[in-house]
Amino acid sequence: MGMAGNDFGGRLRRYVTAIAKAVMTPDTPPQIPEGLIAQITEKVTQKEAPFVSHLSRVRVTWLELEADRLGNTCFEMPPHEVEIRKRQRMPPGPVTVSLHPILVDDEKLFNHTLTHELLHAAGLTQHDTRHADLVDEISPSPKLSESPILQDIRDQALAQQEVKDWTCGHCGFIWSRTTVKAPSRCPKCARPFK
Repeated sequence: MGMAGNDFGGRLRRYVTAIAKAVMTPDTPPQIPEGLIAQITEKVTQKEAPFVSHLSRVRVTWLELEADRLGNTCFEMPPHEVEIRKRQRMPPGPVTVSLHPILVDDEKLFNHTLTHELLHAAGLTQHDTRHADLVDEISPSPKLSESPILQDIRDQALAQQEVKDWTCGHCGFIWSRTTVKAPSRCPKCARPFK
């Protein structure tokens, strides 16, 4: 399936636990917070984000409840046409940013996700370091402790992992896995984890 589909090469659907809590789509479309487009415009150049002057025309909607992503940016033309328009500094045509309804209850994650998608709509279509740095500078992601949605996503990711405990190769200490990433050190002997 294409980008909007739910077939990710046999991988399990993302965010199932978190999204299961979204029970309805709000009646009103998501609103771009006041000043967000101005912040983006200040931080990017016309060369790196050729569509930045068209951000005020971006349509913002809610994704369906069953969607397996927090946000999506859709240019209503083929990708090669978008790239041609970027190079020739032509308007991007209709652009829609869609956000998952679960974000309505998490303002910081909503702003972070919306900023991420608006940068795509501005022409920064790659997930590179510059894109990530801009998102973090304009609307930092909430800390894990501040976001129930991120906690649910982490819990789901941990539940899908085969390794439930970590065992130190030096001292033999065993502790329960609470992070997706492997530890760098043993909490008991403080030696590098292996």
